[in-house]
Amino acid sequence: MTRLTEILKRRSPVLNTLSPDQTVAEAARVMAGHQVGAVLVVEAGRLVGIFSERDLLRRVVVNDASLAHTQLRTVMTRDPITAGPGDERMIAVIKMREGGCRHLPIVTEGVVVDMVSIRDLLFDELEERKTEIEHLMRYIHN
Repeated sequence: MTRLTEILKRRSPVLNTLSPDQTVAEAARVMAGHQVGAVLVVEAGRLVGIFSERDLLRRVVVNDASLAHTQLRTVMTRDPITAGPGDERMIAVIKMREGGCRHLPIVTEGVVVDMVSIRDLLFDELEERKTEIEHLMRYIHN
């Protein structure tokens, strides 16, 4: 089974962090600029929350809150579910499913080192299946 470390090695870290005092507008600009669906909210070096597209819709847009004046601390998801780099991919998927989230911060010794999305995990699963099918096809045809 694939561990998150293997997935993380194949790409650059996705580490877009903001402070809880920054605004939703700033978060939206970072998310759009980096083409990501979530940013991590860090205070004094500690992960305190995550702000995602889902938070933007459910806590900001539907309440007609001001993007320019609403601080992340009031609309972020607090104390997000996290994983360690040594966790298996399936454990990460289960954590996401049970937590109802699509992004999972990766934490090592209390420090956020990366983040994976459900998309990252699904693409890795698809690649693994593709490789298995190729091996089976070679076996069958040889």
